[in-house]
Amino acid sequence: MLIVTTNDLPGYKITRVIGEINGLTVRTRNVGAQIGASFKALGGGELRGLTKQLQEAREEAVSRLKEAAEAAGANAVVAMRYDSNELAGTFQEILAYGTAVVVEQVA
Repeated sequence: MLIVTTNDLPGYKITRVIGEINGLTVRTRNVGAQIGASFKALGGGELRGLTKQLQEAREEAVSRLKEAAEAAGANAVVAMRYDSNELAGTFQEILAYGTAVVVEQVA
C-alpha cells in the first residue's frame, strides 16, 4: 500500500478514484506522562512522554487508514493528511485521511 501526501505518484498512473478514506483513533493521555509534562512545563523543553504518545496515535490512525483503503479495494492513498483535536481536555483525537485510489505502475 502506497500512502503519500502528494496528489500524484511519480511512476504510477491513477486508474480509479475510490474516494475519501480515513483512519481515526481517540486516546486518553497517560497519567504519568501528564504529571511529567506538568513539571516539565515549569522549566521548558520537549515533553517526550506526550511526544511518544502522539506518535503512536498517528501510527495507529495511519494503520486504520490503510485497512480502510484496502477494504475499499484501493492499493494507494494520495493527499494523505492528519487532523488532531483535543476532547474535554483529556482525550486526543487523531484523524488520518486522504483519497483512496487504484494505481498502476507506468513502464
